[in-house]
Amino acid sequence: MCGIVGYVGAKPAAPILVDGLARLEYRGYDSAGVAVLAPDHVRVHRDVGRVRDLESTLPKRFGGKVGVGHTRWATHGVPSQRNAHPHLSADGRVAVVHNGIIDNAGPLRAELAADGVTFGSDTDTEVLAHLIARADAETLEDAVLAALATVDGTYGIAVAHLAHPDRLVVARNGSPIILGIGEREMHVASDAAALVRYTRQVVHLDDGELATVRADGYQTFTREARTTKTAVTVDWSSSEYDKGAHEHFMRKEILEQPEAARRSLRGRLDERFHTVRLGGLEMDAREAREFRRVKILGCGSAYYAGQIGAQFIEELARIPADAEPASEFRYRNPVIEKDTLYVAVSQSGETYDTLVAVQELKRKGGRVIGLVNVVGSSIARECDGGIYLHAGPEIAVASTKALTTMDIAFALLGIHLGRIRDVSPADGRRLLTALQRLPEQIEKILADEDHLAGIAADLAAAPSLFFVGRTRGYPVAREGAQKFKEISYRHAEAYQTSELKHGPLALVGPHLPTVAIVPDDELLDRNLGALHEITARSGPLCVVTHDGVDLGVRARHVVTVPKSEPELDPVLLTIPLQLLAYHAARELGHDVDKPRNLAKSVTVE
Repeated sequence: MCGIVGYVGAKPAAPILVDGLARLEYRGYDSAGVAVLAPDHVRVHRDVGRVRDLESTLPKRFGGKVGVGHTRWATHGVPSQRNAHPHLSADGRVAVVHNGIIDNAGPLRAELAADGVTFGSDTDTEVLAHLIARADAETLEDAVLAALATVDGTYGIAVAHLAHPDRLVVARNGSPIILGIGEREMHVASDAAALVRYTRQVVHLDDGELATVRADGYQTFTREARTTKTAVTVDWSSSEYDKGAHEHFMRKEILEQPEAARRSLRGRLDERFHTVRLGGLEMDAREAREFRRVKILGCGSAYYAGQIGAQFIEELARIPADAEPASEFRYRNPVIEKDTLYVAVSQSGETYDTLVAVQELKRKGGRVIGLVNVVGSSIARECDGGIYLHAGPEIAVASTKALTTMDIAFALLGIHLGRIRDVSPADGRRLLTALQRLPEQIEKILADEDHLAGIAADLAAAPSLFFVGRTRGYPVAREGAQKFKEISYRHAEAYQTSELKHGPLALVGPHLPTVAIVPDDELLDRNLGALHEITARSGPLCVVTHDGVDLGVRARHVVTVPKSEPELDPVLLTIPLQLLAYHAARELGHDVDKPRNLAKSVTVE
């Protein structure tokens, strides 16, 4: 959730650190700071607020060629200058930045205080600085190892020490750390977004791994031994992390969805055999036929995409399939079945709850594939193959184009499994044709943005909303409610349309709008009946449906999307809900790229 940057080289470190922090702003934060090694002391500058506030108050004389920086999202201690990172040891010689949570910070603070250490902050991170400073070790590497041996919890850390001015030492356990290999310089970050302006050659640390980073290279190791790492190339360019002419990353990414859909399909459609090519799965047809169940794990929007995917797979391949929040799965001691295919879904590939679920599955012998957007990410490396989304960098906290490519990836997986089993060539051809049409159909929906912005302004005036959908439409409704609440801060709740009579209908009235997902499918009559129930109670209706559907009631707003095949309709029905949420947030004056209390990429409970 927080952001880490580090630099070792021949250039002034501070401007590089501040630039890296600015590129990590999307992760959510409340304060920021940098520390650089001067000849005789550690220079530190911290501020509450945005990175631009930090930059504007940075002293002009802030030299140093080795340093670390951080954007903090408060966990221990309120947002304040004293709680902002980096944190120093009592002697001022050690600087630490840290993502994650030290679970035993309380007892460690008490122990250090009993030894006479005075704390300058309320954070768990400061404990690390004092532990490293007091370690009885000749090298910085040994001092960090000694400190971490006493720590329980999750961390990604970068450490600078005045006595070792040629290096940084970094470590990872549950929170990502990436090394960037430059020309006679090295970079450190928690996300590649901070690195791509300077290098596209990166090394991902694994849990339990540390690295010494010098200007001339790096060495990775664990507590037991040295390790060997292979650098990978980041496919995305620096320009892809810029907003360009757009006011917000979210709108830019919404508008990028047609091209993202084309990328996710490119080279994967086998029109000769009316199936798909998914070499990344690393399983042959005989192995794929042995699976008797599919279990999908994700968090937030990835979980809702998993619900859409489970229905597609079950409907098409006739394999029992369901989706579950990864954060719940990891705690319930699940039974792992050898004939179940587990699918982990994450845009970043670093969502901690999902990563831990994957590790538990692997420990118990489960077969796991990943649907991720970031090559070389932790989940991608843990899984037994998978499908890359090819959405391109997604910076806004609210997921849009990654969600759409998740839906497409599940469609590809469903067709692959279905054609191996009982799906006919004719049905395969039908679905491939529909997939090829999706980018153009998405463009048509996006062209209706002005109309959707007007509807959003009306919905934004309501203090609370219902989103309803049935079967294929229910996860669409859940995703729509999530988008609306997370960036407009209006209460929005999703229900199965069939459950309206079982409680929710009691709240329907003139002041509670309902956004209803009504595809033109085999359940149209059932959905239309629910619309009558809502209007009979004077509930304002916004209906998302297909051209030519006669609703039979007077809806305040109607949004139509192009018709696809029934199995793929959810992909298109989701798109207008993104624009409704975006423009509702704009109407209310919110910064849609940085929703309050939310952050992207990593979840640590």
